[in-house]
Amino acid sequence: MKKVFTKVFLGLCALGVSVVAFAQDVAPAVEQSFHQALKTKFIEGDAGFMSLVAIALILGLAFVLERIIYLNLADTNADKLLKGIEAALDKGDVEAAKAIARDTRGPIASIAYQGLMRIDQGIDVVEKSIVSYGGVQGGLLEKNMSWITLFIAMAPSLGFLGTVVGMIMAFDKIEQVGDISPTVVAGGMKVALITTVGGLIVALILQVFYNYLLSKLESILNKMEDASISLLDLVIKYDVKYKK
Repeated sequence: MKKVFTKVFLGLCALGVSVVAFAQDVAPAVEQSFHQALKTKFIEGDAGFMSLVAIALILGLAFVLERIIYLNLADTNADKLLKGIEAALDKGDVEAAKAIARDTRGPIASIAYQGLMRIDQGIDVVEKSIVSYGGVQGGLLEKNMSWITLFIAMAPSLGFLGTVVGMIMAFDKIEQVGDISPTVVAGGMKVALITTVGGLIVALILQVFYNYLLSKLESILNKMEDASISLLDLVIKYDVKYKK
């Protein structure tokens, strides 16, 4: 029995090695055929329209990458920042609180710094400063998001434009030949379908990234609102402790 298990085990090992070797041999060919097929479809879909769709994808991804970097840098630890400011204000050291906010990156720290700059002018002035500067920072966070939505809308529109052009090409061939056989209209129909698929794929890719950015943006805005309320509470606490 032991010899049987040994033979079976060796046979399975040999089979596994053969499968791995076969996969390694086939993988480059599959990858090459995929790229070749993609290139062929790109050309068949009319290089002019497909190039426009590809440009929409590249520009859209460029704005997506810029927003991902910006929003990730803007998303800081608000709790740590507020604890540092609270500790400084408890000691009556406003300058130390300003330094903490100034040396911390992100919109929350910038809003906190603007509020602390006016801490001696009263709680109403601090609140107005926080609200006003919060609107400015919110606008910076939303910057370039409209460009992404533009390319999401443009990509399928360019694809549908290619579809219309492809249909016109098909009818032109029918008019020239005087026949409605499949071979006559196949070229125009192929252009119509490929450009539509390309535009829809680009729009889907950009839409996924846009939804991620939107969720990230909403998270940062919620943190900004919570931090602004907490900062106002700290300013009130400081006024009660040191100015009254």
